[in-house]
Amino acid sequence: MKRKTTKEILAESFQELAANKRIDKITITEITNNCGMSQPTFYNHFKDKYDLIVWIYIYESDKIISKIGKDGYTWKNSLFDWAQYFAEKREYFVNALKHTGGQDSFIQYMRKINSEIVLTEVRKKLMTEYIPEEIYGMVRIYVYGSVQYMLEWLMNDRDMSPEKVAEIWEHSLPEPLKQYLYD
Repeated sequence: MKRKTTKEILAESFQELAANKRIDKITITEITNNCGMSQPTFYNHFKDKYDLIVWIYIYESDKIISKIGKDGYTWKNSLFDWAQYFAEKREYFVNALKHTGGQDSFIQYMRKINSEIVLTEVRKKLMTEYIPEEIYGMVRIYVYGSVQYMLEWLMNDRDMSPEKVAEIWEHSLPEPLKQYLYD
């Protein structure tokens, strides 16, 4: 049985609070009190709650991406898992999108993290760090569009299933990028 790490426990505490309270109003004391930890413990792992938000997103993204190529799991499967994750945590994501801004803007972090995820997959296929400018541009446009579409889906409470959102993301992938993301 895998035990939860301190980071995972703090993340769960934060997400539990964020389901009912504006993120910009949640304090470190509330996060630590909610899970029975101390503030120094929090600061041993995160510099602030925005650092925690980023860690949560990277952690969850890594869990999805790490499955690609195993047991027939594909990029298409990952798109569905992401859409499902966003749907399940809708309240949390809407809160993060509405109540973070400036240098701590969650949408900026999402764009950066998602771009790096796709660029990493492209680098694996190219077997080099260098990515041609045209491919880099396509990745950025695809990611920015996908994040914006997700934002609208979550914020406007569009009546659309995660399956449909994943399908739209898949069909929106530029043809030249498919060779890097699909085997």
